[in-house]
Amino acid sequence: MVMIPPIKPVSALSGTHPNDNFRISFAPLSLQEVYDLADDAANGAIIVMSGTVRQQTEGKAVLCLDYQAYEPMALQIFYQIATHIRQQWPQTNRVVIHHRIGKLKIGEISVLIAVGCPHRAEAFAACRYGIDTLKHNAPIWKKEFWADGSSTWVSIGACEEKENLNSVENSE
Repeated sequence: MVMIPPIKPVSALSGTHPNDNFRISFAPLSLQEVYDLADDAANGAIIVMSGTVRQQTEGKAVLCLDYQAYEPMALQIFYQIATHIRQQWPQTNRVVIHHRIGKLKIGEISVLIAVGCPHRAEAFAACRYGIDTLKHNAPIWKKEFWADGSSTWVSIGACEEKENLNSVENSE
């Protein structure tokens, strides 16, 4: 199980690293744009994590998802994630976090995180930390619309409950 340190809100994004890029958008996200934003001549690796809308969850057919966010706080969390990445992996060159909001169809990209570092191990670890921490801390919610006509809001805390359950199952 990955231990996620708590994120403390910041008052402004004025201290962001000039190479980092954060965005919340109704527009479709671009893998190429995020990769390009993470690219740097000092990188030996760029790791990109792409979260997409899948066609089923826990055996139930999904029609679409609707994401909502409290944007000012979510961007602060993105900044804090990048700050923690730079503390843990100081050679990190670039951190890019983009999240989509609104109604998304099956196969559409909901989140992109890219980390550029001199070495792949750091880039993989930092990218994983980025998505895990975002899912636990960012005020971004999704509503799943099911093929049977029902819908369910998925809370931020749900990932913690699921991870705790998975860690118990994996230890048995």
